[in-house]
Amino acid sequence: MLNELIEAYQQRDLSRLDKLAKPLYREINKANNFRSVLMLSANNIKHLMKIESLEADCIMLNLEDGVSKEDKPFALVLTAIFLSRLRKCKKKLVVRVNALDEGGYEEITYLNQFMPDAIRVPKIKNQKEVHNILHLLNENIELHLSIETAQGWHNLSCLAVNKRVTTFYLGILDLFADMGLPQSLIDKNNPTLHYMLSHFLVTSRAMNVKPVSFVFQEYQDLNAFKAWLELEHAMGYDAKGCISPKQVELVNQYFVNKEEAIKRAKVIVKLFEMHRDEGITGFSDEEYGFIDEPIYKGALKLLESEAK
Repeated sequence: MLNELIEAYQQRDLSRLDKLAKPLYREINKANNFRSVLMLSANNIKHLMKIESLEADCIMLNLEDGVSKEDKPFALVLTAIFLSRLRKCKKKLVVRVNALDEGGYEEITYLNQFMPDAIRVPKIKNQKEVHNILHLLNENIELHLSIETAQGWHNLSCLAVNKRVTTFYLGILDLFADMGLPQSLIDKNNPTLHYMLSHFLVTSRAMNVKPVSFVFQEYQDLNAFKAWLELEHAMGYDAKGCISPKQVELVNQYFVNKEEAIKRAKVIVKLFEMHRDEGITGFSDEEYGFIDEPIYKGALKLLESEAK
């Protein structure tokens, strides 16, 4: 099938590709503890083939920016094909459709039968649009919203109209452009940016919606990316958009998955107490590294805070 898929795409045979897109039952991934969100252009078959091997917790199959107008129909069908191939996936698979007035409604209608874990809608503006999407969207699919218009920012606290709205993404570049703010303000030391990050985080959390911080475009500048992660982690963020595997690696390091952290803490406590009974207070474990009393106390503190 893969050879046929590649051949049909290279020959620009959309009807042949469409025949390969067969709706099958998918086991929806409801997990909301993802940290790294990696953007993949849905018209790139080589990238789509790597989905299961990527380190990102969430894969964003992108039909919008970065996909040419001519290639959007192919990207849509390729998304459907790979969703059918990945009937159960540990990664959260989200499809970013185009703006509602640029084909988004039609794309949502088509994708319903292929059951992505979530649909991400860009340039959302108001409650009416959210209600329209929810009325159209398969009830088992989550709705994620990109906050990247001045109107959407103004209406932020009103957009979570249903528990199926689970995640907001901060589209900082488009948002600043729509507000008429210079991109020079996007600086980790700028008070305006601090306010916007804080407001976005607190407002989202108050509505029980997961906030995902913006994509840092200078993907080769990992030192600057680390500085942003340090700031956002200190603020309380636990997820960020990525455009490269190196960014994914750093996000996963800075934003430790809470469930994994708790599981790790339980094992550390058990191992330390077992060795302590044998008179050993510092040792190396093949999986968990060096464990001593400070590491043990840190694990205990985490478990105690979660028990409260």
